[in-house]
Amino acid sequence: HLLKFLISSFCMPLFLHLLFVLFLYHSPPEVVIPLKLPRTGRGMKPPGMLSYSLHFGVFTYTDQGALLEEKPFVQNDCYYHGYVEGDLESLVALSTCSGGFQGLLQINSIVYEIEPMDFSPKFEHLVYKMDETQFPTTKSDIMQEDTVHQLEFQETDNYTLKQSSYVGWWVHKFLVEMAVIVDHTLYLHYEKNVSKLQDDLYVIVNIVDSIYEVMGIKLLLLGMEVWTEKNYFEVGDISRSLKQFCEWKSKNFAPRVSHDTAHLFTYKTLRGLTGLGFVAGLCKSHRNCAVVTCVNKTLSIIGIAMAHHLGHNLGMFHDADECKCAHPTCIMRYDNPPITQFSNCSYNFFWEYSIRQAKCLMYTVHTKDVFTMKRCGNGIVEEEEECDCGILRSCSKDPCCLSNCTLSFGSICAFGLCCKDCEFLPSGRVCRKKVNECDLPEWCNGTSHMCPDDVYVEDGIPCNSSAYCYEKSCHNRDEQCRQIFGQEAKSANNSCYKRVNTKGDRFGNCGFKDFSYVKCDSSDSLCGRVQCENVTKIPLLSDHSTVHWTRVNGAICWGIDYHFGMTTPDIGDVKDGTECGPEHVCIHRKCVHLSRLDSNCSPKFCNMRGICNNKHHCHCNYMWDPPNCLIRGSGGSIDSGPPPKREKIKKIYVLGFVLFWLIVLLCCLLLLFTASQLQSHFLYCTLHFRNHISAVPALYL
Repeated sequence: HLLKFLISSFCMPLFLHLLFVLFLYHSPPEVVIPLKLPRTGRGMKPPGMLSYSLHFGVFTYTDQGALLEEKPFVQNDCYYHGYVEGDLESLVALSTCSGGFQGLLQINSIVYEIEPMDFSPKFEHLVYKMDETQFPTTKSDIMQEDTVHQLEFQETDNYTLKQSSYVGWWVHKFLVEMAVIVDHTLYLHYEKNVSKLQDDLYVIVNIVDSIYEVMGIKLLLLGMEVWTEKNYFEVGDISRSLKQFCEWKSKNFAPRVSHDTAHLFTYKTLRGLTGLGFVAGLCKSHRNCAVVTCVNKTLSIIGIAMAHHLGHNLGMFHDADECKCAHPTCIMRYDNPPITQFSNCSYNFFWEYSIRQAKCLMYTVHTKDVFTMKRCGNGIVEEEEECDCGILRSCSKDPCCLSNCTLSFGSICAFGLCCKDCEFLPSGRVCRKKVNECDLPEWCNGTSHMCPDDVYVEDGIPCNSSAYCYEKSCHNRDEQCRQIFGQEAKSANNSCYKRVNTKGDRFGNCGFKDFSYVKCDSSDSLCGRVQCENVTKIPLLSDHSTVHWTRVNGAICWGIDYHFGMTTPDIGDVKDGTECGPEHVCIHRKCVHLSRLDSNCSPKFCNMRGICNNKHHCHCNYMWDPPNCLIRGSGGSIDSGPPPKREKIKKIYVLGFVLFWLIVLLCCLLLLFTASQLQSHFLYCTLHFRNHISAVPALYL
């Protein structure tokens, strides 16, 4: 049944016939043959979700003490998170990078570790049941020195809230940028195999990442250093070692790799402890660290220990007796049991800390900074590839691109807005149409598969009678209200904006600063959160959103909230570029004059025959050529690509003109013919009637 749960939880059917041997320590092994099961339900999250920095580096040292840095190949499409199908409280963190399963499975509060059996011809695996009663008693500790600095966040009233429930916890999103340093003793334990160290570290971080997923925390591994020659301080007394490590990494490692926290892995015993970490040390360069021992521990146990000490860094203390989770004990208990669940106390500790002190945890990861493996077949054209049609099935349907990421014979292109039927579209063909009055069209140049960069009307140009263009949009508060509350809604009066947005809470503010809401000045109140009236229905919003209303001078003002930690777009803030007075617009929650907008172009510069684009170049009207719209031509700008030539356009207009009058002439002829037919029919009927009258007998006259 365990294996059925395991295989069925994957996000794709696994065409594997694996032989698992269960070793519950001294209990007899059970041999089972797992079956292939079809995918059902949501399953696990897709592979490739273990994140690394774009410049992820592994640092080592030469025998002369010189520092070396490598940019290793990281296979990141073989890590899985998820849960066992049918049990949302379960947890799965697996790697298949080595060809087998390696990682952790927690179900019914029991944690199993899975690893491939070495040199097994039948692809056998070992599954260990990690029961806290079957492990030597180990404890965790927290750094007790400098408590004034560490425990500042405890000054709030009722900070523990130990009896409060975390059921229905509203998950916010946080990002922890992490680094790991491996000391010389662990390097020797791995027989100086840095590659094996790297692989096991990735498995451990994947486990920690999966444990913290329930709290909305994402781990981003930025770097790793291995002390290949010696330890750079004596790793002995754990308290002194932690202090020395923090000092060393602040001076030597932090200048090379920016991070939120760094953990030292060692193969030395630490007074019977699993490790030591500063409480609430994140975002403090001299305390954002921990030490973890790896002596006689499996990867899953190391991962759970690392998660425990990361919890200390995140503001969590050890659980007291009244702290509860689904298991009788939780991950932050002092003896660090093999449990993956956090207690209600841990949630509250972290929430208090993250809101008040952990500014560095704000979720600001940018996809361009995250490493993804470059390879032919991922559907993304990279570096020297001519094209990339993706998986083999897609390539078989693509006439322009081959599976080896090269163009097929005779093909000039395989993708792009200016590529059709494996050829470039002709010059002057529209490749990106104008979508609104603040946008501008682009045309193909006939020599490239790529459409020119998207250009649009310069910021500050009037639009929609009373608004201004800003970054390709024409924003106004009435339209925002209609988008949120329906077509009958409209922007409220100014008194609503002043009353609500000058409060500085999640319903009315002018942004965030230092984890606090900023009160709007009266002059900027129209640039805070949008306030609406004439609302006839409550909208269906995403989870974690709140609708509120306020009565001001007899009118009801409606709005929605937004607060720290949310990753969904904020639809309730007044958008930049929205008008807030005559020749004034909202920019970054401030009502500023249009002259504050960056502009090096004007209609006069375009000789009143065009409009300025966002690159401060003239986009000329038809019949005038860029750059200054002085010479007759076809229009457009130096950024938009060549529009159709005047002659071609003229021919089109002439042809259209001729066709129009030809159609008019045909219609007239048709009308004349119809009238002639009607006249002939009328004459015939008249003559027939007269003949009938003349034939009537005189007797009846």
